Amino acid sequence: MTTEVKAPPKTSPSKRKPAAAPPQATSTGAMPKVPSLLQERYEKTVKGELRKQFDYRNVMQVPRIEKIVLNIGMGESIGNAKTMDAAANDLAMITGQRPVVTKSRKAISNFRLRVGMPIGLKVTLRGQQMWHFLEKLVTVALPRIRDFQGIPERSFDGRGNYSLGLKEQLVFPEIEYDKIDRLRGLEVTIVTTARTDEEGRALLKSLGMPFRTAQGG
Repeated sequence: MTTEVKAPPKTSPSKRKPAAAPPQATSTGAMPKVPSLLQERYEKTVKGELRKQFDYRNVMQVPRIEKIVLNIGMGESIGNAKTMDAAANDLAMITGQRPVVTKSRKAISNFRLRVGMPIGLKVTLRGQQMWHFLEKLVTVALPRIRDFQGIPERSFDGRGNYSLGLKEQLVFPEIEYDKIDRLRGLEVTIVTTARTDEEGRALLKSLGMPFRTAQGG
């Protein structure tokens, strides 16, 4: 799956009001305090549909999104602190939350890597920030991928959690091409309370996650 960003289509002037976009994080890393439409959809519609589909006896059995974790590997940052700072700023703008630095647990001499050296960045989203990010991912970021035909269904871990790799941070609307130092990929892991991949897949599909159809490969 490629994540090359499509050029914006040419549009003619219109009196129609544009559709409301999901809230975006500000440059200060703050997320607007407004309710997520996706969260409201889950509470009002999705929970009931899943309870009926899987015949849950108790509403607490219905799977839900627990957290979303974003990771950026920073192997190129060894000996280059500016690169780490630039990536941290990108991740903060995308998520509305400052990332934490992940450090190496063992030394690898061929890569000049020592124990405790910074090798990546991570953000863990919960609550409203998690819902706002998921809504933005589904409705804005993924559709910006060139020739997008859906995300693969095989990326579940066997316990209802899903991981998605993106090759460019430019799919997120907060990131401007002229203001980044380089293109870099990131991994998005959606952690659910589902007991099986089937339940996790049903949850994400109900929330609008665009899984690839059989015809799309």
